[in-house]
Amino acid sequence: MDEFANPPAPTYLLAAHPDWRQSRVNRRLLELAGAIPGVRVQDLYGSYPDYDIDVAAEQANAQAAQLIVLLHPIQWYSMPPLMKLWLDEVLRYGWAYGRGGTALRGKDLWLVATTGGPESSYHPQGYNRYFFDAFLPPYEQTATLCGMRFLPPLVLHGAHRATPEELQAHLDVFRQRLSSYPDWPEMDEIGACPIVDVPATDRPLPTEAAG
Repeated sequence: MDEFANPPAPTYLLAAHPDWRQSRVNRRLLELAGAIPGVRVQDLYGSYPDYDIDVAAEQANAQAAQLIVLLHPIQWYSMPPLMKLWLDEVLRYGWAYGRGGTALRGKDLWLVATTGGPESSYHPQGYNRYFFDAFLPPYEQTATLCGMRFLPPLVLHGAHRATPEELQAHLDVFRQRLSSYPDWPEMDEIGACPIVDVPATDRPLPTEAAG
């Protein structure tokens, strides 16, 4: 077998939706991404319905990519639980961050998300009380800790009620961005990947990890 028959994809897209049958937008985005050359897609709920993540395989896929995409609906101001478990299990100390954890350094992280509420609901006078940017620091800091650049997110608000024209426009932007990466106009304006140090003293010993 030719070992170069299936070269590593430069983009690794992680998609998480607990019920794709109920998805109006993310399912279309996932299908579209799978047709773009150079993009490897991973349906987390399809691959790991028992939540038993193959850490070694996921680390290999992530390390082979230059761009990692998180595709999911916003649920309770965060990501679906299986995607959070992916972060917990795969982005381990000594591999993704901390002493010796340089596997993802210099790569990019891109959030592609949808919300149920309209953009107007993410406002100090709206029922979500904050602008949507207020919920992004955990994503940005995850990228920072791993030495990655956090690229400007692509968000579709009010996904349930988006018109066919709005949905198509969103799909077109997604396709264009994913297909043209890393040749985005604003890329030169985004700072280099930060390097932060996590002291070994801040990590628990293996016997203390359960606490």
